[in-house]
This record gives sequence, structure tokens and C-alpha cells, in this order.
Amino acid sequence: MRKSLLQPLPKFTAAIGLALAAVNVQAADRDAGAKIYSAQCASCHGADAKSPTDPSYPILAGQYADYLAIALVKYQSGERRNAIMAALAKPLSRRDIQNISAYLQSLDGPLSHRR
Repeated sequence: MRKSLLQPLPKFTAAIGLALAAVNVQAADRDAGAKIYSAQCASCHGADAKSPTDPSYPILAGQYADYLAIALVKYQSGERRNAIMAALAKPLSRRDIQNISAYLQSLDGPLSHRR
């Protein structure tokens, strides 16, 4: 039986989507992300994003932007479950998520690839 030419299409489409997401993160407004982070995230994750108030809360400074963006979207959808994070992520726009993610990736931290 001959394979369909359309079989690789989902993988190709996913690759294009990831590439576009990476470009969008690069175009994000880090200053806007810093403002949102300070207002909504710093009280738990620390003002520097690397000294959380509870050891079970993750360090976010230097984390990959795409990982952070996916995590926030999954909190919004309920795919990732945490009542506090879901409530904080729910009102964020896609642009807010891109901005926060780009800001956190730009910070030096133990997760940063820039040491």
C-alpha cells in the first residue's frame, strides 16, 4: 500500500507553528512582561524570579520562553492543574504570555544557558 503524501503534514504544521512561536517570543515586549511579572508573579516566585517564597515553587529566571508559554497556556486550559496558577494564568492574553516568557528567559539564573 502506498503512503499518503499528507501523512507528514501534521508534523510539518507543528514544526512551522513552533518556529512562528519562537519568532513571536523574540518580538515580545520584555518591559511589559516585567511589569506583569512584578504585579502577579513575584510575590511567590521572587522579585528576581530565582528566590521563590516556598521551595516547591519553581525558579523561573533563565527558563526557556517556549516552555514557560506552554506551561501558562496549559494552566489556562486546565491541562496543568494548580488552582493558584490557573487563576493567575486565566486572564492573560497570548501577548501577555509571550511578554512574561520573554522577560523570564532574558534573566540570568541557574536555568540560563548564559553563564
